[in-house]
Amino acid sequence: MAVDHYENFPVASILMPRRLVPAVEAIYAFARSADDLADEGDAAPGERLAALQAYDQQLDRIEAGSVPDEPMFARLAHVVVQYRLSVAPMRDLLSAFRQDVVTPRYQEYASLLDYCRRSANPVGRLMLALYEADDAVNLRDSDAICSALQLINFIQDVAIDLTKGRIYLPLEDLARFQVSETALKAGIVDAPFQALMRFEVERARALMLSGAPLARRLPGRIGWELRMIVQGGLRILDRIERAGYDVYRRRPTLGTADWVAVGWGALRM
Repeated sequence: MAVDHYENFPVASILMPRRLVPAVEAIYAFARSADDLADEGDAAPGERLAALQAYDQQLDRIEAGSVPDEPMFARLAHVVVQYRLSVAPMRDLLSAFRQDVVTPRYQEYASLLDYCRRSANPVGRLMLALYEADDAVNLRDSDAICSALQLINFIQDVAIDLTKGRIYLPLEDLARFQVSETALKAGIVDAPFQALMRFEVERARALMLSGAPLARRLPGRIGWELRMIVQGGLRILDRIERAGYDVYRRRPTLGTADWVAVGWGALRM
């Protein structure tokens, strides 16, 4: 799943085996801190890129079999060795974070999916590796779920991303539905905007459902965890629809009643 905006999705919940919690926390700390380097504070773009390059160098040390001095990377190195993890997904994350620094727009959906491939999918792939369930079919479905979660973040966070100077809705879609950047920045929720958002919601839902068989296929706790994640993402899309796609004034968050519905949906899966 996506490494940012965790608030609407169950991550490292009570369903996760306690033995995996230290490994998940180490991966999360790496991803969260790297994301913050790209996104938080007032550092100049060059400084952000240099900081992310330093993270890449720490991965070089881990890949070479040495243990970095910095505690966060030392913990990560231990997890890589213990679970025989590839560092390639972590490098993909850094690649996506660097892209955040220099790429505020995406012309085509394919380009946005490529960003999701590196910003979201690596976390799912690492989780499957921890569970020793990372065969080709599982990875394919995990990628679909993770990319869908990232797209859902983009849909619900249109206003937040605009404050950072970013638009994660493909510009080709804005043109298709005749929604200008000016209208987007003004927060105008009219028929063209609603048509645009309906299209984005339906596409994200279809992608999520295409990966959902993974949640039914995997046994035990990981299966329950994934079913909750899938249902949580679908619930957010339902809430966006019910709000008339007004993500500016009614950004969806999941409350107690929503989580009951999510749990029931997971049970029915």
